[in-house]
Amino acid sequence: MPELRRGVRRGRVTEAVALNQLAQKPTDKKQRKSTGKTRKAVAGGVTEAAERPRTRLAARKLKEEDKVIIQENPVLVLSKDSDSDKKKGKEVVGEEEKKVMAIGNDSGGSNKAAAQEEEGNTAPFPERVQVGGSPLYKVERKLGKGGFGQVFVGRRISGGNERSAGASILEVALKFEHRSSKGCNYGPPHEWQVYKWVTLGGSHGVPRVHFKGRQGDYYVMVMDMLGPSLWDIWNTSGQAMSSEMVACIAVESLSILEKMHAKGYVHGDVKPENFLLGQPSTSQEKKLFLVDLGLATKWREGGSGQHVEYDQRPDMFRGTVRYASAHAHLGRTASRRDDLESLAYTLIFLHRGRLPWQGYQGDNKSFLVCKKKMATSPDMLCCFCPPPFKQFLEIVVNMKFDEEPNYGKLVSLFQDLLGENPAIRPINTEGAQKIIFQVGQKRGRLSIGEEEEDVPRKKVRLGVPATQWISIYNARQPMKQRYHYNVADIRLAQHIERGIADGLLISCVSSCSNLWALIMDAGTGFTNQVYELSPVFLHKEWIMEQWEKNYYISSIAGATNGSSLVVMSKGTQYTQQSYKVSDSFPFKWINKKWREGFHVTSMATAGSRWGVVMSRNSGYSEQVVELDFLYPSEGIHRRWDGGFRITSTAATTDQAALILSIPRRRLVDETQETLRTSQFPSTHVKEKWGKNLYLASLSYGRTVS
Repeated sequence: MPELRRGVRRGRVTEAVALNQLAQKPTDKKQRKSTGKTRKAVAGGVTEAAERPRTRLAARKLKEEDKVIIQENPVLVLSKDSDSDKKKGKEVVGEEEKKVMAIGNDSGGSNKAAAQEEEGNTAPFPERVQVGGSPLYKVERKLGKGGFGQVFVGRRISGGNERSAGASILEVALKFEHRSSKGCNYGPPHEWQVYKWVTLGGSHGVPRVHFKGRQGDYYVMVMDMLGPSLWDIWNTSGQAMSSEMVACIAVESLSILEKMHAKGYVHGDVKPENFLLGQPSTSQEKKLFLVDLGLATKWREGGSGQHVEYDQRPDMFRGTVRYASAHAHLGRTASRRDDLESLAYTLIFLHRGRLPWQGYQGDNKSFLVCKKKMATSPDMLCCFCPPPFKQFLEIVVNMKFDEEPNYGKLVSLFQDLLGENPAIRPINTEGAQKIIFQVGQKRGRLSIGEEEEDVPRKKVRLGVPATQWISIYNARQPMKQRYHYNVADIRLAQHIERGIADGLLISCVSSCSNLWALIMDAGTGFTNQVYELSPVFLHKEWIMEQWEKNYYISSIAGATNGSSLVVMSKGTQYTQQSYKVSDSFPFKWINKKWREGFHVTSMATAGSRWGVVMSRNSGYSEQVVELDFLYPSEGIHRRWDGGFRITSTAATTDQAALILSIPRRRLVDETQETLRTSQFPSTHVKEKWGKNLYLASLSYGRTVS
């Protein structure tokens, strides 16, 4: 049910009044201290460290943290090591692994851990700065701090002239970044290089860097001083903005992002705190700027001009939890669509005053936020917004990884919400006027283009969450295969013994509603097999016993009641094996094992718990993961194009994970197909057999219909 705002309209201050309040100069020392700290520096999207919150909501938000660091829950790790003791041949090692967890936040602010380290372990800031041939500046009040840098006001005391703009401006923003910070591991901050390329040949909506250089232990950038951020304005205008104000922000933000994307970069951290207006009482007080390029990355290769390659690393997150795209949460390579999705959440937040995923706390905060984002439909999210907001959101969340945005079409969505006279709009939309003019000139052709785009195309993310069977089929030489499903515990042995008597061994197992699915065929290559049905998920003692007898795990399944079915075989090519049980998908552990020469050979879930088995000498040369809260259809097709094939799959009621591998020996027939069905795919299996396609992997859990 839509959540109604309470009290946000009471005593509401308009955006114009809010801007005037922020523009007023302090008349006494106490007021000077307060007003000075609300101004944002251009250099880091940093939030004032000691600003007094104006409301209880603002106070809570200022306490939240904005950068998330991946968590790792307590897990059980077991391994069979055939190389650890050459005399004995094999040694079993069991250990409990526990990772230290760190939480970041979902709104504006600094990373507390990083800030404390910076303040406690770095040299004091210089009182005066002169770098790269700049005038001499006196370092005055601090404007704020971020995870890596801190920003101060710099006042020119010598050099230059009395101009109030340009390189000799009297008041500037000075961004300091310590040489030992993470952003300076390889020399000057990455942000320097981004500013260089983004502002090359002139920039629109990106502040100028006048000088930069190193002084003592700090890298310093001398930049334009700007005014309040959109967060400041939102917080002083009743914590909600008018549709015209947000529409102006939308079109101008799109024009800024279009220019940045044209330079080959995506911003990576679009949010209200990183959009600033020009200095009050100047000609640029209504001009919008996008700041903090520290998380910017290339979407286009510099040499070839080609789009960067797709990848997914579930342990990598860049951005701010509240506004980050779902793809960023899932660790996918950043592209232009991510900036636009973050912009959509920013616009909705500024207009509504709240997003549905605010307020989550705890170690799995990022997990819960991403799950909520992907489960919240555009209709629900935009129920209190004018239609263009929903239309914009639907377009950007459905964009493909390398799709070029139609900026003109996106700008045109908001055109009817803008005031007719650009001169009196609350935000200067000069940058968007060119795009608006082009859209007007090409409206006839645009309409034709829209009709063409109305042709149904495969959606990337939109859909209804569902719980289904995921079945994988591989091309094989004709062979005998048998399946059983909805098998109760007491009937499991009967089916297995009958299959063994017919020359079949278990190739795959799965579970649904605490009943088992069993696939047996004559093409496993195994020589012998044992199995155990246990009330616990992956019975440690039994697995270790079988390891001692030279059996290796070949297939596992888990039920929602926590029980498991483990199949272990002889005749595998494995030489070493390890498995892990975790409350969340254990990508960090998988990545570590990849570096040690292991590959995932089996996966299963029991309730919300994950079990992953990794083996040496698996026959794979490379592996990747596709993890999603719906179903990673786009990622699977991109991996297929790269020569990968699905070799393991597992799913909970929240997520689906697929392991894709490249075999060391190229397959004669690389055909692979997937199906998602609400019922066990018995009819489809028989149809596939007719095409020499055989069930290779099976799981039951979260997908999208």
